[in-house]
Amino acid sequence: MNQKVIIKYCPGCRWLLRSSWMAQEILTTFENEVDEVSLRPFREKSGTFQIFCNDELIWCRVRDSGFPEIKELKQRIRDVISPGKNLGHSDRK
Repeated sequence: MNQKVIIKYCPGCRWLLRSSWMAQEILTTFENEVDEVSLRPFREKSGTFQIFCNDELIWCRVRDSGFPEIKELKQRIRDVISPGKNLGHSDRK
């Protein structure tokens, strides 16, 4: 199965840099599990920031009250793509 992550962001809000940093973190942490990370500018609704993992919405800036901490984002991706993966320091409380 092709494991993919899509980061949908508002270009008008200038969230490309944040999105690309998160993509880099995802690709580094899940180098053997994730096949694709896509950055998708979303112009239809200002303020959009959503992350999908295999078509499942795992983060929404509106629903989840802001942007994810990278630790929580990695945990949510892990739970969908590779539930048994140890995230090392990202798993510590």
